[in-house]
Amino acid sequence: MITLDGSRGEGGGQIVRTAVTLSCIIGTPVRIENIRAGRSPAGLRAQHVAAVQAAASICNAEMDGVEVRSETITFTPGGAVRAGEYEWSIGTAGSAPLVVQTVLLPLALAKGESTIRVYGGTHVPFSPSGHYLRDVYVPMLLSLGADVETYMDSFGWVPEGGGAIVARTGGGAQLKGVMLLNRGLIERIIGTAVVNNLPSHIPQRMANRATNLLETIGAPLDIRPLRARGASTGAGIFLTVEYNNGRGGFDALGRKGLPSEAVADQAVTPLLAFHDSGAAVDAHLADQLVLPLALAEGESAFSTTTCTEHLRTNIEVVRAFLGRPIEIDEAQCIVTFGS
Repeated sequence: MITLDGSRGEGGGQIVRTAVTLSCIIGTPVRIENIRAGRSPAGLRAQHVAAVQAAASICNAEMDGVEVRSETITFTPGGAVRAGEYEWSIGTAGSAPLVVQTVLLPLALAKGESTIRVYGGTHVPFSPSGHYLRDVYVPMLLSLGADVETYMDSFGWVPEGGGAIVARTGGGAQLKGVMLLNRGLIERIIGTAVVNNLPSHIPQRMANRATNLLETIGAPLDIRPLRARGASTGAGIFLTVEYNNGRGGFDALGRKGLPSEAVADQAVTPLLAFHDSGAAVDAHLADQLVLPLALAEGESAFSTTTCTEHLRTNIEVVRAFLGRPIEIDEAQCIVTFGS
């Protein structure tokens, strides 16, 4: 059994999710202590519990301590990952995309087709949105050789939740390494300005502002306003920039009293900085790529804007499970995966 200190490095729920994902894939049990010890409140939250339970479902794992506020868990897989149809509910506005990410890669590698549906928050602070999952993370998995797709049945915002994400995979993936160092020319910028249960002028203003600011790049733009109805109320803008050999995603959530144009500014500003940096993948995608690239055949490398604590921590967790050499060039913000 591998034992991890959940307070190391970034010290968040990412340690738990990466650990149980790898535990599923390679069949090694894991014990995680001091989970989110530096956070308030410490321990597991509802979305972490849902992610661990989902992982347990697909590999018949035995669990101990998997409950809200728990700071120590054990996870012991009971066999190989089983393809199939699965459905999980977080029960709160906790991040549905993070639950999807926990199980999508193991199911993509398993034999057979799978469909999963996760209910919860699709657009919540401090986690990837459903748009990011669909437009940034999933296309990268496709480029590695995984047969995956995701879409949103409904949007879920804080605090009500009520969203749903569906993911499908054909299974049997054989991941191949990629070199994401020189990103090449920009191909396009796409995006959606979304509101639920709010006036239609709000997404239109966000989309117009983002379009006006991004026209200076000189790339094809397709940023569309969308007004939806659902169980919760919210607003945000979600942008993806695509290059010949790289991509990044940037978003911002609205809140009461914040003008639509200011919301758009919060997404566009980091996108422009990313474009100017020359990096191939954004800082959030960087830590999310560590796990699939560590499992891919052949050498891989990517350049990013910042070597974040999330990135370093995820590499440390992967190293605890796998013998794959992974090196970080802090000066150039390049991560390399040896053969």
